[in-house]
Order: sequence, then structure tokens, then C-alpha cells
Amino acid sequence: MLKKKDKYVVAVVGATGAVGNEMIEVLEQRNFPVEKIRFFASEKSEGKTLKFQESDIKVETLKEDSFEGIDIALFSAGAERSRIWAPIAAKSGCVVIDNSSQWRMDPDVPLVVPEVNAHDLSWHKGIIANPNCSTIQMVVVLKPIHDVVKVKRVVVTTFQSVSGTGKKAMDELLQQTADLLNFREIKCNVYPHQIAFNVLPHIDKFLENGYTKEEMKMVNETRKIMGDYSIRVTATTVRVPVFRGHSESINIETEKKITPEEVREILSKAPGIKLLDSVENNIYPLPITAAGKDDVYVGRIRIDESIENGINMWVVSDNLRKGAALNAVQIAEELLKMVN
Repeated sequence: MLKKKDKYVVAVVGATGAVGNEMIEVLEQRNFPVEKIRFFASEKSEGKTLKFQESDIKVETLKEDSFEGIDIALFSAGAERSRIWAPIAAKSGCVVIDNSSQWRMDPDVPLVVPEVNAHDLSWHKGIIANPNCSTIQMVVVLKPIHDVVKVKRVVVTTFQSVSGTGKKAMDELLQQTADLLNFREIKCNVYPHQIAFNVLPHIDKFLENGYTKEEMKMVNETRKIMGDYSIRVTATTVRVPVFRGHSESINIETEKKITPEEVREILSKAPGIKLLDSVENNIYPLPITAAGKDDVYVGRIRIDESIENGINMWVVSDNLRKGAALNAVQIAEELLKMVN
């Protein structure tokens, strides 16, 4: 368990990846009380250096005793590494905040978005799960509405950027775009089809029910985070040729009627949300608006005229920040509040 200190020893596991890089940046930008920081990655990155607060920090590989003396470890190294190393870290007395899918649905592991369910941190046993990027931005918006009129059903379609897959996907989009514009042959290595100037209704593996793993993550994680398993959720997740920032078309059915004006009023007071909703002035959330920002942006709020109590909205957030790194650091900040 975390103990009260002025400063903490922090580790970033998967430090050389897109989310790992973002975690380092967020820790620095938010002045997290770091006494010492250590970076871990795969063998091919050992010996490389990454900057933190003007210091060059060498990247290490994980060993059985790597977590001795570490207070908090932010993991973004994939589910398999988290499966192996998170329990080792927790056994060493380190609190793990894991960005992979490995622990999210484990009943003994809290799945936390601080604006929604920070109270669940009280029962962690050394491992805390960071939710899926597309789920995080959705529940930040759903929770304040749910508290007022109870959300019964959610239909969501996502438009997810390639950075959600990682740096290789970003490089592939860039290369394919250049190749297309120069009439060269297109090569597909990361995705099964061309992503440049295209959309792929396929994120993660397909399951027997016809949904993808990404879609079912949104269904199951939303219920767990919201603490209400009666909410019905259906999702279609789509990869789009955008480098950074996930967009979502969200349709909600509520128990009591609510107007767009009331939704705007609720969301304008909710933490972590910024309204961009002035269609007469062509103002609505865009991925390029959200890139590099911490907030979840909401616009196009309107009545769903096909059902009695329905609202449509458009939600955009930077998937590397609020969808991953920022949420993990915010969890760490909440932990510090609990011990200080």
C-alpha cells in the first residue's frame, strides 16, 4: 500500500511506446511529486535514454527485483507483460496502474476513471486498471447525466485514430498517404487493409457474437465503471485515418426526459468536460481541437426524435492523453490524496 511521502519513486513500464512517452510528458507537465523515475521497456530498447525534467534516464529491462523501492508503476506494455509483471510489482509493495486490458474485468481489480468512480480506489489490492481509451471519454460524459436522469441504454459508434494502435500504425498511415499521393504501391503491415483515405470497421479481434473485442470492452467496462450493470450498451468501433484523437457518436436513452439545454447545463459543470456546441457558428468538437488537450469535448447535443427519452451527442478526446496517460496519472494523484 502507498505510504505518505513528500515525493515518490515512480516507474513507467513500456516507456518507449506512444502511451509511455505520453505518461512521461504528463507526469512532468502536472508536476507529479517524483523523487526518482525509472523507465522500463523491451530488450531492444535497453540502454536508450529518455528525458525527464532535463535529465537523461536510461531505459532498463524488467527483472524480478526491478520494483523494489518503487512506489507507483504506470504500465503500458501490453496485456501479456502486465499479466506477468504486475503481480510481481504489487508483491514488491508497488502500486500498479495498468493501461492494458489484462486486469480490467477482474472483480478484484478496480477499473477507474477519477471523474466517475475514484471511490473504487479504496479497495485496490496493489493493481488498478486503466480503462480502454474509447470507454474513458464516454463514461466521463455519461456519469453526470446518469446521476440526474439515469441512462438506460447507450448506442455508440467510434471513429478511432491510428495512434490507438501505436507508433507503427501512425507510421503506416503516413507512409501510405505519401505512397498514394505519389502513385506508389500501398503496403499493409499493421492493418489488414489500407487505412489511408479509408475507414476500417474493425478494431481488435472478431468474436463469436460478431462484435470485436474493442466493442465488447466498451460494453463491459462501461457497466463496471458506472457501477450499474442494468445499463444496456451496444458499440461499433471504427478505425479512421486520423493520427490522434478519438471521436464518438453517442446515443443515450434515459429513464426520465431531458432536454439538450439541460444536458448542456449538467455537462458545463462536470469535471473534465468542455462544451463546444454552437452549430450555427460551425463550432463542434474535432480531433485536431482535442489533440494534446486534457479535456473531453462534447457537442452536437440534440434530441433523438425517434424515441421518447433520447439524446444524441458527439464526443471527442485525445486518446493518448485522457484515453490513456492522463487518466493513469490522475489515478495516481487520487491515490496521493488518499494517503496525504
